[in-house]
Amino acid sequence: MPELPEVETVRRGLEPILVGNAFARVEQRRPDLRFPLPKHFAERLSGRKVEALDRRAKYLLARLDDGEVLVMHLGMTGRFSVDRANGRFAHPIADAPKHEHIVFHLGDGAAVRYSDTRRFGLMDLVPAEKLESHALFKGLGIEPLSKSFTAKWLAQKLKGKATSIKAALVDQRLIAGLGNIYACEALFKARVSPLRLAGSLATRSGKPTPKTAALVAAVKAVLEEAIKAGGSSLRDYKRADGSLGDFQHRFKVYGREGKKCLAKGRSGAVRRIVQGGRSTFYCPACQR
Repeated sequence: MPELPEVETVRRGLEPILVGNAFARVEQRRPDLRFPLPKHFAERLSGRKVEALDRRAKYLLARLDDGEVLVMHLGMTGRFSVDRANGRFAHPIADAPKHEHIVFHLGDGAAVRYSDTRRFGLMDLVPAEKLESHALFKGLGIEPLSKSFTAKWLAQKLKGKATSIKAALVDQRLIAGLGNIYACEALFKARVSPLRLAGSLATRSGKPTPKTAALVAAVKAVLEEAIKAGGSSLRDYKRADGSLGDFQHRFKVYGREGKKCLAKGRSGAVRRIVQGGRSTFYCPACQR
């Protein structure tokens, strides 16, 4: 599933297309994705202007001029693409691509199309004032690229936690948008074992340790580098312009089981273990 860097890359690709533009017409080719689409979905969007395109965790938020927010989640196979050909895009319904479910026709003649093979993505329309209390967002944690995500904050949250630090990092109630790939890469960069107890990264009084500071810095650095590279394309993910992300070529540990550690002066090999039903990749020699 796309993580924060992939969603942020898509947001940045769609922002200049959507913001300031209006939905001239919306083609809705099925009544549902993962969940049923809102009632009168296409009609409610038609004529609405997009005032801003934000991201919260792994969700895209198109803020509309009527006070509603178009919430979008890519799921596992969802993706957006932009069509500028002759200023228009339209397939006759009978000839529409099988997995292309929604097409947003914009006022300037461009179109944004949403495809989703497995239909695990979702879209909803939520009043802006009710967004934070909505079921999708109510329990989400801190944004890892925000100024509020500091070593002091993390230490206070980890104090007394008996779970592993890897499990804590991917807990969306603690840190929003950070997933398996980037948690593995950040732990390696900070030289922290994924098996280490989360509570050990805080003192008894809840203050940060040097490792806490290193981990926060590593999370931010890895996410920013991944965004700059356009995210990671492992299976279905593509940017809005159709190109692949590049960060998968820069993985230090993720997906490298049995391969030599890339840290300078190290001769150990990357190991794979399973934590919480997910693969964790790390170097036992570097991450103790």
